[in-house]
This record gives sequence, C-alpha cells and structure tokens, in this order.
Amino acid sequence: MLTLDRSLLTFGLPLSLFGLIIFLIQFSPLAGNDPLNFAITADLLLTVPLVYLFLIRKTAIPKTTAVPVMVIGLLIGLYFLPKESQTYLVLFKTWGLPIIELSVLTFVVLKVRSAISKYKHLKGASPDFFSALKSTCHEVLPKSAVMPVVTEISVIYYGFLNWRTRILQKNEFTYHRESGTPALMGAFIFIIIIETFVFHLLLAKWSVIAAWILSALSIYSVLQIFGFARSLTKRPILIVENSLILRYGILNEVKIPLSDIESLELTSQSVENLGFAKLSPLGEMESHNVVISLSKENTMVGLYGIKKRFKVVGLHVDEPKKFKEQIDQLLFLNPE
Repeated sequence: MLTLDRSLLTFGLPLSLFGLIIFLIQFSPLAGNDPLNFAITADLLLTVPLVYLFLIRKTAIPKTTAVPVMVIGLLIGLYFLPKESQTYLVLFKTWGLPIIELSVLTFVVLKVRSAISKYKHLKGASPDFFSALKSTCHEVLPKSAVMPVVTEISVIYYGFLNWRTRILQKNEFTYHRESGTPALMGAFIFIIIIETFVFHLLLAKWSVIAAWILSALSIYSVLQIFGFARSLTKRPILIVENSLILRYGILNEVKIPLSDIESLELTSQSVENLGFAKLSPLGEMESHNVVISLSKENTMVGLYGIKKRFKVVGLHVDEPKKFKEQIDQLLFLNPE
C-alpha cells in the first residue's frame, strides 16, 4: 500500500502540475504577456522536472527519467501555447534539448567504459560490451526500457562496429564454429533480400509508399539478423569464479551457480522433460551436444528481456569434452 501511495505521489504530482499549467494556458491572456509566457515555459521545462527529481531522489528510479518529463513539458507547450507565445520553447528545442541529449549520451558512454573497465578486473572475465551496456542502462533508464535499448544498440555494435578478432581465454568456449547457425542465419538474410526485392516490385504497382515501408522493415530485419549472427562470435560461454555463464550471442543468456549443477552429459538425444529448454532460440533447428541438469529452476533471459524458466538446458559447445572436463574438475574441487 505504501509503495502504491509513493508511486501515485511520484507520478501523480507532476501530472497534476502539468494539468494545472494547461488550465492556466487556456484561461490566461498570453498575447503580448512576455513575463507570463516565460513563467509558463519555465514551469513546463524546469519546475515540473525538478519536482519529479525531488520525488525520485531516494528511489531506484534513474534520475535520467527527468529528461522524458522535460520532453513532455515541451510537447505540452508546443501543443497548447499559441505560436506567438512559444519563443522560449523554440529556443529550448533548438539549443537546450540537443545539449541535454548529448550530455545524457556522453554520460552513458562514460558509464559503459567504466563498466567495461571494472569487468576487466573480474577474475577470469573478459570485457563484454553487452554486459557493461546492460549494467549501465539499468542505472540510467526505466527498467522496462533497458533490454529493448540494450538490444538495439548491441545489434549495431556487434554487427558494424566490433570487428576485432575475439581471443579466447582458457575458461571460454565457442559454440558457433561447429554448428550450422551462422550458415542458417546467412540463408535467412539471403531469402529476406530476395523476397524483399520481389515483393517491392509487386507492391510498388499498388502503392510505392507501402512498397518502401515493407522494404525498410525487411532491411531492418536483415541488419538485426546480421548483428545477432556476429554477436555469436563475440560472446562465448564463460566459466567464472563459481558460476557458469551460458550465452547465445545477445539472443539468450543465463548465469548458473556451479553448485546448482546436478549433472552434465555429452549427448545429442532429445530430452523429454517439461523443464527442458534450449540455449539456442532456434530450438530444434539447431542440435545440442551437451545437456545440463540443475537442482533448482533458473531463468534464461532472451531477446528484449523475454524470460524462460528451465531446470534442464541443452546447448551446443564446439569442444564439449574439454568443456565437461573443466566443469567436472571445478565441481570436484568445490563440492557442496
């Protein structure tokens, strides 16, 4: 009940203030009243965001969410204020907002670099952009926006910015070299390109705009698949400290405490278990050669933050025997 009341105050008060300002705009003589126009603009862009910041100061809500509140104030002013009363709004839109956006972007970049630097010092860990970005976005974005933003940025990063060859550590294992996944994703891309070209020509006879919209969506899909495929080579499975981190590019990820592992089998046979899940989102389209059974349920986090509970997981590892030996050795050295 206390949490509900706190939420109502946190979001209800700024909304009420916005409503009061809209009422003031509707029933005040604004023409030629420059001081009033300035005061209303200041309330929309500064007073309400500052009140919101005050309300969230002791909560887990990121402080950067004050920027969307400021943008809401800007939109309210542009919609409700007469054109001749928008002088200060236009100035803010032209100069202030870009500076704020650039400052937030710079802050995020610096935080990602800091997170990567900290990640380098973890025992047995290698720098991982996706993990660092996710950690940073949890600090600066609303929880619901974290995974969509992280996914979109990571697609661009792994697909077009990160071309360094990944040097594997002793505790890292690849899963793309001996599987058919890269070839399968390549085939998807080829099929989408061909179909896009054909459908564009056919649809253009009916509507050029619709044809280009379809083509744009298809190109976006191709870029995403390319980024997903490239991320497979950059995010190996990792054994660090007392945990096993299973990754499938940026498509799936789960951290399993070694103490939760009941058994690890080298098998490609299908598993009849309600709690069974594949690490690969391609499901039966990609075979597994390792099956790990756990003593308790765990949660796999997939694309855009989609979660899946499991107790048995099947995955493909390029060097399954070496992988099993290392896990078995750690389990033997660290029994419960």
